[in-house]
Amino acid sequence: MPLNAVAHLNFRGQAREALEFYRSVFGGQLHVVTYADYGMPAEVPGAKNVVFGEVVADNGFRVLAYDVPGPEQPVATGEPTTRRENGTTITSEPFFLSVGGASVDEVTPIWAGLADGATVIEEFAPSAWSPGFGMLADRFGVTWIVNVAA
Repeated sequence: MPLNAVAHLNFRGQAREALEFYRSVFGGQLHVVTYADYGMPAEVPGAKNVVFGEVVADNGFRVLAYDVPGPEQPVATGEPTTRRENGTTITSEPFFLSVGGASVDEVTPIWAGLADGATVIEEFAPSAWSPGFGMLADRFGVTWIVNVAA
């Protein structure tokens, strides 16, 4: 049986909004289960938050997400860390999500969708290793690489 790795993103009350956004970019089906669906009383704060959510598209895209319960839990959202080394500022991202396609035409709409409300780190353009490559941090702080297979 083949294995696959799927990104599972952690949010603090924005998982549904993020998943709806990713569905608008990649297409596919959205599945969401809330804490209330698992029996948390509706009046409890966070009951409408996502305990399990995913977007699955026919093109192979899949991402999972949920809302971390409680305010005391740390959330890894892709926030960069910055340090100085030999007079140079170096930014380190804890992780990237990479989306690749066979052609510029195939991935350009993905780039355009993810770029809505994003901070562009590197504009989508030809690079030394690819006919199209770009990097951005989307409106939820998740860093994406979009590229075309060489």
